[in-house]
Amino acid sequence: MYSNMVTLQTLDTIFYEAQRQGRISFYVTSIGEEAINIASAAALTSDDIVFPQYREPGVLLWRGFTLQEFANQCFGNKADYGKGRQMPIHYGSNKLNYFTVASTIATQIPHAVGAAYSLKMDKKDACAVTYFGDGGTSEGDFHAAMNFAAVTESPVIFICRNNGWAISTPTSDQFRSDGIAVRGQAYGVRSIRVDGNDALAMYSAVHSARHMAVNEHRPILIEAVTYRVGHHSTSDDSTKYRPANEIEWWRMARDPVTRFRKWIEINGWWGSEAESQLRSSIRSQLLHAIQIAERAEKPPVNDLFTDVYDNIPSNLREQEKLLKETINRHPKDYPADVPI
Repeated sequence: MYSNMVTLQTLDTIFYEAQRQGRISFYVTSIGEEAINIASAAALTSDDIVFPQYREPGVLLWRGFTLQEFANQCFGNKADYGKGRQMPIHYGSNKLNYFTVASTIATQIPHAVGAAYSLKMDKKDACAVTYFGDGGTSEGDFHAAMNFAAVTESPVIFICRNNGWAISTPTSDQFRSDGIAVRGQAYGVRSIRVDGNDALAMYSAVHSARHMAVNEHRPILIEAVTYRVGHHSTSDDSTKYRPANEIEWWRMARDPVTRFRKWIEINGWWGSEAESQLRSSIRSQLLHAIQIAERAEKPPVNDLFTDVYDNIPSNLREQEKLLKETINRHPKDYPADVPI
């Protein structure tokens, strides 16, 4: 678990820097929320279906998504499973039961309940798991999904990362209830509030929640209290709406990675030499993956028009023809490395 938390932390640092260098267009970090990512993933099985928001790449990392696969998606090359049609960090893996990230807030929550209901009907030994932020609970999708799950008694785990901020909107401007857990109780959903920066607490809560969801056919809501240490995304400057010393306090005093490291060191399972080797190895592997992803061929233009319809309709064929004609007439206005 610790190795994966460090890997996620390093991944965020290097990809964030790559975006600032203009090498990728966009990025979202999970800084301060590594324990929620990794510990929850460790408590699930590979058969459990994950419906993420966009701040849970650690779940995918735990399941075996490689650094090369992360890099391929962020650089949108030919090896990207989304064929370059999604924004960076919008990962997905059919093989790993991880639905593709969607930017639209909270739409994944009712989807997860539907999937959980199908697992129940098929008598599968698995559950659906969906992640969202405190801002997601302000959407109607959250409320519809909670009621849907309660009434159908579906095996779904709702994991809310209550990190205090929905972009620039603090929780105090979103609701007057005592956090998120009470909302689940109002819908008849068993709910618990957990310290999201404590990896062991997160693991314990999700492990128990999974047992209840699968064996008792019931939904569970976990409110993981944490703090979004990073900016909302590379398009955001959070120092414009929250004090820098507040961010720094959470980064230094409440960092979940440092906290977990101290615990494994006290138990004699870790030391400074292992730490140095791990961080050096991950950084080297990731930089190598980025070099490969950056040099790889881009998906062809015609991939813009495939994978929606079985037989591409005439209007899309016409659009594809017009686009290619426009690119040929104005080649300087289009990327030279995208095959036509």
